[in-house]
Amino acid sequence: MFPFQEIYCQSRVSKINHRPMALCLKQTCLIQIKSLMQAVCQRFLYTSASKKLYLNGLKQWRDTCYKHSFCNRQHRACVNQFKHVHSSVKTESLVDEQNAPENKQSKKEVEHVPVMVTEVLELLQLKEGQLIVDMTFGGGGHAKEILKHTPNINYVASDRDSFAYNKAVELAASLNCGKMWPVLGRFSEISTNLDNLGIQPGQVDAFLFDLGTSSFQFDFPHRGFSLSKNGPLDMRMDGNRFPDQPTAADVVNTLDVADIEHILHKYGEEKKSKLIAHAIVEARYAYGKFTHTKQLAEVVQNVFNSDVFRQDKLSRPAHLATKTFQALRIFVNDELNEINNGLHIARHYLKSNGRCVVISFHSLEDRIVKRHFHDIDMDQESNITLHHHFRNTNLTFDMDVVKNDYLKKLWEPVSRKVLEPTEEEIQSNARSRSAKLRAAIKL
Repeated sequence: MFPFQEIYCQSRVSKINHRPMALCLKQTCLIQIKSLMQAVCQRFLYTSASKKLYLNGLKQWRDTCYKHSFCNRQHRACVNQFKHVHSSVKTESLVDEQNAPENKQSKKEVEHVPVMVTEVLELLQLKEGQLIVDMTFGGGGHAKEILKHTPNINYVASDRDSFAYNKAVELAASLNCGKMWPVLGRFSEISTNLDNLGIQPGQVDAFLFDLGTSSFQFDFPHRGFSLSKNGPLDMRMDGNRFPDQPTAADVVNTLDVADIEHILHKYGEEKKSKLIAHAIVEARYAYGKFTHTKQLAEVVQNVFNSDVFRQDKLSRPAHLATKTFQALRIFVNDELNEINNGLHIARHYLKSNGRCVVISFHSLEDRIVKRHFHDIDMDQESNITLHHHFRNTNLTFDMDVVKNDYLKKLWEPVSRKVLEPTEEEIQSNARSRSAKLRAAIKL
């Protein structure tokens, strides 16, 4: 990000003592110019040529900062004067990043490490000849372990990602026993796909959900999910299957402050959602549209005015923009509604005493799964007891209504408490650290 953008965003967000913008900009510049030159050089320079170009631009920019009084007109002139310097460096940096060895993984095979495999196999209680529907095939980690454990089963491998679908086709072609049907579609489309395969409601023995994003979606920079690798700001799990579907770039480039704040607060549970939303809009108007993940990550980082990383629950480094990227990903892919629809469809197609096993990776996903398995309505207040349903003494209820509407259970949770990965698994597979496993039996 162009160094003037950092000063501009911080001064607009902080509004120090509500003083005029010119004074805030000037004082921020004088205080931070030295540290900014060092930080920007370390953060953005990938080649000696771009380093020399950027340092020359910074020198000119610094001299201009001392000469001008930072009124609005001069501020725009200063920005426009050095915009071409930032563009040149950004272009070189992106080329260097794309040519770097660590970012050429899109042409290589990315190993997918499944989460909580032992627990999943135990909860599914697999038997020969059963029909299993894997709603999130992903990299095929769980599918390979299930087919290895019980070869002679019927397996439906569904995923909304075309890359995962192609992996499922390859795995199905290599099988010597059992039957496997690869399916491309979202959770809400699974009923149509199962009907096309001749599978009717009440015929499935078990459903498996491994929610969140797959490893290859993070490891491929061109998908736009990763914070560690620069790429287009896309985040669509369906890829180009639906050309009209908005991308993450469309969201941050078109919505206003209130809408962006709502998305970050609701889907990312970000405490600084308002500050981040203002910074995004200000940067958008000052420097044009966001096109790559690194641009957005830098703007979010500047709002925090601290190091690039903070610590997660396990004292591991987590990028400051992690929750922002999570919120945009959930919003773009409509993930929460898809999970809710998928669980409804799963129950419809399960046999009596059929099992549903779900792995979630953050509280928003787990909350939906928990409400389904504990028969709590999605619109109902949290932690409401049966007593609260009938606390109005002026109303009377028929016993049949009470039994059918309030006491009748749709699911029986296998375990009352949520299951989590072991310490050994977390150490060997860091991406499993936030996993939560729930399972229930259809009644």
